[in-house]
Amino acid sequence: MPGIYASVLTPAPPTFYVPYAGVHIVDGDHMRISRAEHLNRAWRIHELLSDFTLEDVWAQPEISGPAADFERVVRLATASNPAKSPHGPTRFLWQVRDLLGRWFDLGGISAPHEPAGLAIPGTAERTLAGRLPWDLIGTADGVRFEHLPFVPLYLTADEFAAEISNKTVHGVMHLGWVPRAGGSFHAQMAVYVKPRGLLGDAYMAFIRPFRYLIVYPALERQSAKTWRRDLLAEAREDE
Repeated sequence: MPGIYASVLTPAPPTFYVPYAGVHIVDGDHMRISRAEHLNRAWRIHELLSDFTLEDVWAQPEISGPAADFERVVRLATASNPAKSPHGPTRFLWQVRDLLGRWFDLGGISAPHEPAGLAIPGTAERTLAGRLPWDLIGTADGVRFEHLPFVPLYLTADEFAAEISNKTVHGVMHLGWVPRAGGSFHAQMAVYVKPRGLLGDAYMAFIRPFRYLIVYPALERQSAKTWRRDLLAEAREDE
């Protein structure tokens, strides 16, 4: 990728806190993979998040295709609507989180909205947009989430990042298009977080098992199903 670590004078990527390194969960079409698999790649996101925790990394081999298909991956992510998931437990948990957000003023997670306006913990910044290098500024201006409160940060040929801010955490979702044998690519998602004090730490600890065992696996299975359906529909149109 042009501009990434292009010179021997470029500093090495920053060191991140990596909890539970090496844990793998494999279940059908999705898997939670080692954080090292993400950190060892020359993603542009490393330049921005040296003070964030890499919470987890997920690979989805079924979402795959040629290099040009990464735009399709981004469209799939921005159209996602977990509150309407066909998977009952995921839909229930998402709706419960929205309800708690209204009760305790934590912020919603099922509708696009403006950032919370809170400073990123430990900084005076309210958004990560100010950290973008010049060549990434404005690259995601045309991207919008339809149902989720993420704000796009940047888009390249094989990366997309978006931030979310509420009363519990400032987080970042990173999508990567990972090359594999044969010249094709597959999707990979990383989640970075910076909790807001004890409340944020407690919140992340509480939701972690639900994310790992219910929400993310179901969402990834639905994404793979949608990916296959859309590809089949396009193939039929081309006949």
